[in-house]
Amino acid sequence: MTDLFDEPLAGTADPDQDRANSRRRAHRRRQAKRRAQRRRNLITFIVMIVAIALLIGGAWVLIRPMLAGDGAATETISDYPGPGTGEVQIVVNTGDTGSDIATTLVDNDVVATSGAFVQAYSNNPDAVGIQAGTYTLQSQMNAADAVAALLDPASRSDLTITIPEGWRATKIYARIANRLGVTEEEVATAAAEVAASYLPAEAGGEIEGWLFASTYTVQPDSTPTSVLQQMVDLTVANLDERNIPAEDRAELLIKASIVEAEVANQDDWDRVARVLENRLAGCTGDGTLGMDSTYAYGLNKIATEITRTEWQTEHPFNTRIVPGLPPTPIGAAGPGAVDAVLNPPEGDWCYFVTVNPTTGETRFTADYDEHLVNQQMYRDWLAAQTAAPEETTEGEG
Repeated sequence: MTDLFDEPLAGTADPDQDRANSRRRAHRRRQAKRRAQRRRNLITFIVMIVAIALLIGGAWVLIRPMLAGDGAATETISDYPGPGTGEVQIVVNTGDTGSDIATTLVDNDVVATSGAFVQAYSNNPDAVGIQAGTYTLQSQMNAADAVAALLDPASRSDLTITIPEGWRATKIYARIANRLGVTEEEVATAAAEVAASYLPAEAGGEIEGWLFASTYTVQPDSTPTSVLQQMVDLTVANLDERNIPAEDRAELLIKASIVEAEVANQDDWDRVARVLENRLAGCTGDGTLGMDSTYAYGLNKIATEITRTEWQTEHPFNTRIVPGLPPTPIGAAGPGAVDAVLNPPEGDWCYFVTVNPTTGETRFTADYDEHLVNQQMYRDWLAAQTAAPEETTEGEG
């Protein structure tokens, strides 16, 4: 029986061959794993490269606005030693960033490179305070000096023109003439042209009251015409902002100009606006405003110089005699007076008197007898200051 196992069974593999086959299969599996791992490593590497590229691209998008010019990232940063020569006028526009200013300066050879200015801008904590405007700088300045010059008001070559509330047009002409270095006649001529061809139709060709009280920045090449148009534009913009219909604008400006002229204390503007409405509605019985400021404008003199005879003379601006509003505004109104006219408080006041012009104390009342007492208080104040001219009457509203 044992002899039966001395020969290999039919179909049975050689053990050595099986081991060899097994080793080959294991080797192939290891090779496949290594190939799979290499593929995974390659994919991971590619994903990492793409992610880094995206990060770099995103950073470039964020950093680029802070640098000047398309090639600012690779620009060799160099700087002029200064102090600079000659004069160069440059304009900083509203909303300009440090890189925007740098580009302007490089284009005008004020600084050597955008990078130098951006660095100097970043190193100066006050640089964010650089204002829009026109500046006179020098060619080939050191970048840090250029930043300092832009922060120095003395470098500004543009002009500011401030128009206080209540100023009449002729006084505004004088201010414009003085600031632009021209004659008042030139400004008056320009005003006539603006009134004829630039004013909105609702102004009726009258420029008075359409020159808004504000501070204006004008350029060195500005003309009287361009400055006057800027003032008219601001008036229109303020009326547009408040959604005032065109047909109501002239009347609104007349009322606001009276409010400006009648009292110095802005806290009283709203009550003066209410008195105007109450008088126009007939609280005095005859529909007259009785405002000294309107006739003073019409006669081009101060109210205390108006004589009794003049007060008794009919005149379009003599609102003690002629009912209703005067034909035009009597000066430049600001936004505060406009808003007071648009929203006067409720009240029955029909009279008011500034009893002490020094302090601006003004008393309002609906009672005429009380108004007479307030008038006497004003006369007492006036007598304490100086003797009143024989033929004048007191200022009152």
